[in-house]
Amino acid sequence: MEKIQNYINGDLVPPQSGNYIDNFCPATGNIYSLLPDSDGHDIDIAVKAAHNAFQFWHNTPKQERSDILMCLADEIKAHSEELIVAESRDNGKPEWLARAVDIPRASTNFKFFATAILHFDSKIHEMDGKAINYTIQQPIGVAGCISPWNLPLYLLTWKVAPALAAGNTVVAKPSELTPM
Repeated sequence: MEKIQNYINGDLVPPQSGNYIDNFCPATGNIYSLLPDSDGHDIDIAVKAAHNAFQFWHNTPKQERSDILMCLADEIKAHSEELIVAESRDNGKPEWLARAVDIPRASTNFKFFATAILHFDSKIHEMDGKAINYTIQQPIGVAGCISPWNLPLYLLTWKVAPALAAGNTVVAKPSELTPM
């Protein structure tokens, strides 16, 4: 049986506790994998890794971040059939729906924000000749992103892609109902 690991700092790592929980196929009720029973220790490690990565990532030029996000979009598209099967198995939706909506949209989300980051700008507004108000768009640090159970990959990419595009790093947590 497949034992899923946490993905932290580019590595697959077991939970600090060593504990796993059963993952059930909603269509059959059968256990098909084991999931890490992650706790605060795992979160601390993930946040520290994301904070360390932020020191590099937020200084990465926008064009380079855009290129990387485009590559992620291309990888989703290249592995779409595998992702369609996994999405169907994970939450019980029909493969045709994952093929028509979820997986294409996950790729499109990365493409959308990959191009949007190249067009973000700062804004300046004069206030009756007395002051100037301005907005500067800059990364803030580590973003925590939680995916819902009903559209796990699609909506996770809608959260992760803009955070990465803006120069933030991410700690993502899947729904316990659709963790794959």
